Amino acid sequence: METLLITGITGFIGKSVARLLVGNYQITALIRPNTDKKRYQEFANKIEFVELDLTDTRGLREYLFKKSFKYILHIGALRGGRKFTKEDYLKANVYATEQLVLHAVKHQSKMIFCSSVGVFGAIPIELPANNLSPKQEDNYYHFTKIKSEAIIQKYVLEKGLNACILRPAITYGGEDYGFPFTLMKLIKKKLLFYPKRTIRIHMTHIDLISEAFVRVLKNEFKPGSQWNVADDKPVIFDELVQFISIKINQRLYPANRRIDKGWFELGERISRFFKSELWVSRFELISKSWYYDVEATYRDLNLKKATTVPGFKKSIDWYMKREKR
Repeated sequence: METLLITGITGFIGKSVARLLVGNYQITALIRPNTDKKRYQEFANKIEFVELDLTDTRGLREYLFKKSFKYILHIGALRGGRKFTKEDYLKANVYATEQLVLHAVKHQSKMIFCSSVGVFGAIPIELPANNLSPKQEDNYYHFTKIKSEAIIQKYVLEKGLNACILRPAITYGGEDYGFPFTLMKLIKKKLLFYPKRTIRIHMTHIDLISEAFVRVLKNEFKPGSQWNVADDKPVIFDELVQFISIKINQRLYPANRRIDKGWFELGERISRFFKSELWVSRFELISKSWYYDVEATYRDLNLKKATTVPGFKKSIDWYMKREKR
């Protein structure tokens, strides 16, 4: 079988992608040393695991020097809002990407990079954001993704790198403790407050981004191609909140939890004053619209269109099952 290297297999997207590939490729996965085996035990005896932290630039370079892979799926990264140093973010998200790029150039490997729509900023300057929209380095995580994309495009133009870029929006579908989980938790406890205005948000079903990886892997595309991956259309935030509330609490969400937008603007200003990227993001994501142009993604990759409602039920089912444990 053809050899394939994957990073980020213990993460939400990486694990879902790996499930679609097992049995069809000779897979090697890089995992952080001392990772809890429960996080990847479903792949035991199916995938070769190599303990190597992406922040270990020298170790990664030495490992890759001895190996050759036909395909590289680079999904692993340090996510935003975590308590890591800027140096760690730079090493794991940028330097590691460059090492994998160099390996792909040397061995003429096909590389697929998992970036993020965050390259347009948490809240894009123009809506819907598209491949020509301005990039925003509004937090350090987004900066590292912008930097990594630039490295890839540089090697595509100068060294003939065969690489494509997938940019998922915030992804939902269970087994993840990011924005969707926090949203469900707050709704269950009736602690979510949001503005009295129409907000449109654009997320990505886990099955959609997973299938996108498989389509790009199995088909030939112009090197340097980039696709924003999200559901067919953005969803009105209030409609999503009501859908979640009905499924979890069996009733509509209280109307008095919708408040004046000024409170969110104040919270955002305070968060920026204290330089809390996590809280700035939290205020922005529920008080401002963010959505993307995905027409080319569905056309080029021939993907089945995903809809957030009722697709979000997959996250709700996982959440409710988790709560019963």
